[in-house]
Amino acid sequence: MEGLMLLRLRGPFLAGNPPARSKSFRRIHGFQVHSSMQSQSIEAEKHEYKPGPLDDLLLAFFRRKMVEEVGWDSKKPGYDGLMEVVNQLMMKGRSNSEIEQSAVRVLISLFPPFLLPLFKMLITPIQDGKIASIMLARATALSCQWLMGTCSVNSVDLPDGSSCSSGVFVERCKYLEESKCLGVCINTCKLPTQTFFKNCMGVPLLMEPNFADYSCQFKFGVTPPAQDTDKALQEPCLDICPNVQRRRNRRGNNDVAQCPKV
Repeated sequence: MEGLMLLRLRGPFLAGNPPARSKSFRRIHGFQVHSSMQSQSIEAEKHEYKPGPLDDLLLAFFRRKMVEEVGWDSKKPGYDGLMEVVNQLMMKGRSNSEIEQSAVRVLISLFPPFLLPLFKMLITPIQDGKIASIMLARATALSCQWLMGTCSVNSVDLPDGSSCSSGVFVERCKYLEESKCLGVCINTCKLPTQTFFKNCMGVPLLMEPNFADYSCQFKFGVTPPAQDTDKALQEPCLDICPNVQRRRNRRGNNDVAQCPKV
């Protein structure tokens, strides 16, 4: 759930044409840019992200906005407390649509009121949205590692047949791993984040979480499929879900149906 709290501080560094692709990887404005194949390899070495003071401030800011939306706060500090607030959002008897709308409101609240419409009006139309997609990919990688863990900008294929560095590869999503719930990932992160970028910034986004290794591929500039055909919404519960073993025992086999929270 990738609120881009530092976007308004990083606008100037993205002027110019989209960077050219490379065969392996290179550095662009401090981000390591991988080829798609290299980024998506499960065998790739994982790097643990160690939050700094700025990350702590971003977490506190994001948590405060979540608390304002949910109307409840956890007594636990830090990331553990944030996840309890997220779970409270899921447990308040709301429909999945209402949960998604709440998460979108949280994302909107992270930005000054004028920034989103200005971005959509002035930046998004440039080069059919490619510049905006590249900007958002870098801003996401810059400002959201405290939430998701180590991530890097990479190249993705766009619907027009071209490719550009408008992807973000999350090596192992901390949000998914800590929530232990596919439904939390889908309803409070994937769907609302895709909706937020499309509706508020005019940039389509496809998020492809991998529930086997907890990685996630962001593809800015790529329209997501309809929900009834999105494979991510048809996945079974995670093995780490606290309730998965209970469901298996009740069914008398090792098969677990689609996550009931999706």
